[in-house]
Amino acid sequence: MLKPIIAGRDVAVAANAERTPSVRWALASLSLSMLLSSLGTSIANVGLPTLAQAFNASFQDVQWVVLAYLLAITTLIVSVGRLGDIAGRRRLLLAGIFLFTVASALSGAAPTLWLLIAARAAQGLGAAVMMALAMALVGETVSKARTGSAMGLLGTMSAIGTALGPSLGGFLIAGLGWRAIFLVNVPLGILAFLLAYRHLPVDIRGPKTDRAGFDTMGTLLLALTLAAYALAMTIGRGSFGPLNMALLSASVFGTGLFVFAESRAASPLIRLAMFRDPVLSASLAMNVLVSTVVMATLVVGPFYLSRALGLDPALVGIVMSIGPIISALSGVPAGRVVDRLGAPFMVIVGLTAIVAGSIALSVLPAISGVAGYIAAIAVLTPGYQLFQAANNTAVMMDVHPGQRGVISGMLSLSRNLGLVTGASVMGAVFALASATIDITAAHPEAVAAGMRITFAVAAVLIGVALAIAVGGRALAARPSLPGDA
Repeated sequence: MLKPIIAGRDVAVAANAERTPSVRWALASLSLSMLLSSLGTSIANVGLPTLAQAFNASFQDVQWVVLAYLLAITTLIVSVGRLGDIAGRRRLLLAGIFLFTVASALSGAAPTLWLLIAARAAQGLGAAVMMALAMALVGETVSKARTGSAMGLLGTMSAIGTALGPSLGGFLIAGLGWRAIFLVNVPLGILAFLLAYRHLPVDIRGPKTDRAGFDTMGTLLLALTLAAYALAMTIGRGSFGPLNMALLSASVFGTGLFVFAESRAASPLIRLAMFRDPVLSASLAMNVLVSTVVMATLVVGPFYLSRALGLDPALVGIVMSIGPIISALSGVPAGRVVDRLGAPFMVIVGLTAIVAGSIALSVLPAISGVAGYIAAIAVLTPGYQLFQAANNTAVMMDVHPGQRGVISGMLSLSRNLGLVTGASVMGAVFALASATIDITAAHPEAVAAGMRITFAVAAVLIGVALAIAVGGRALAARPSLPGDA
């Protein structure tokens, strides 16, 4: 019964390929979509100190320029693939690019901070569509023989966007002001839309009975729970009062409702049975912890470099781009090392490097300034790439082909949960450790103290992840006993 359906789809894909004038231009549109979505994540971080001054806002307030974008991506990244199946992937990608472009223009024109945050949330919704569907459309755009190369190209463009953000943002702020870091996306977004509209294959209409339903309730509960969690960590200007506790309680209650809703949903956003797998659960937990620390470098770093070390925005951007550049260069070698030495062992090696880098970030900048900061990042970043390659390989290598998309979505969700935690919780730790209400007016020594304490906490978090990895490896190596089930 499946063979005629598969054959029909193959014919339809081939027909689409013939109607597509240039696969190269189609890939260019998908690559540009990935570049823009990752650029939107990294370019705003370097502008946080400038935005705090421009809007006379606190550090906790301007954090939401980053958080709004991340929250929108996190809440939609798992379900957007299913929505693409219902509405058509090409059609939904075009809508996502359009929304991202319009929201970028609105961000650049925003007269108040809260309008900027609202526009950034809309931009994040567009970015979630672009990130998820660019990957999904590769299979409809290129032949199976070229799928790996196409995926590698998209990964490279994502790394380039992350690396380009801090340096480009720094130069744009220094030369044209903060609005330019958002307006730069507009011409690129228009180009991506035109390329996608002209060269991507048309959507294939399948039987409606084959289409899974969209978990609206699960998506809404996840969004509200994450928003309550992030609010609990950011409002209060460094203090944790009754409102913070109420919001944190609401996020815990929301988590319970989400779990209940997913257990009853016909097509759940997240299948709870996945968490019975100890390897997957451990990998997701480690992914959250590691992404938390990586995001802390992007949020706390600009304030330390500008306030404690006195660097101008252009220099802050250059220094902040070093980590993503190292990440882009070390990605392929890290994958080769994992293939050669094994994923479980290299997870431990990668986490060890991240612990060392976090300790170095807590100590070296106070001793050697910018050189110490760069040296610490040069240790932490390759460790992060090694962990990502090993952790993803450990999870995906034994997954049934029919579940790869779902598990991949879970890895993306856990990473984004970590990014939200890094921007909110680690930002709160930094504000508390700096012992000041207004971080933009904080004394350099206070900011330096905040930096030291924040990355000491980061080292502890990665220590927990390392304990999980070592415990999992020991459990896997333990010989089976007669009484084991």
